[in-house]
Amino acid sequence: MNLNATLIAQLVVFFVLGWFTMRFVWPPLMRAIDERSAKIAEGLAAADKAKADLALAERRAIEELKKAREEAAQIRAAAEQQASKILEEARSEATQIIARAVKAAEDEARAAVKRVQEDLRAEVARLALLGAEQILRREVDANVHAELLARLKEELR
Repeated sequence: MNLNATLIAQLVVFFVLGWFTMRFVWPPLMRAIDERSAKIAEGLAAADKAKADLALAERRAIEELKKAREEAAQIRAAAEQQASKILEEARSEATQIIARAVKAAEDEARAAVKRVQEDLRAEVARLALLGAEQILRREVDANVHAELLARLKEELR
């Protein structure tokens, strides 16, 4: 065999293989590579969008948390104000109840003193009448006795 013939045959086989590869193998490989590149580009774009969405969501969450804290502070302030108002009302009501109880006790004490005074007047009148009866050693009739007691009560007032 001749070296030139072998070289030409190898050259022809090389070009046929190159043509076959360029015609049938290379286009599907390039499509697969292009599709893969497009998917990678879409993935990177989605990742960038996700990062932007995450940053936006974090900002919104921080704003919502700030609003929630402000609302909680307002609610707490309103609750404290209402609690102090209720406490003040309770104190006022307790003061009024105590004042009414003291007044009732004073009124009851006055009534008791008045009853005791009436009882004492009646007893003094009875004792005075008994004393007078013993001194006079005579019986006083019931009408006169009642009249004397009534007059004695009036004088003792």
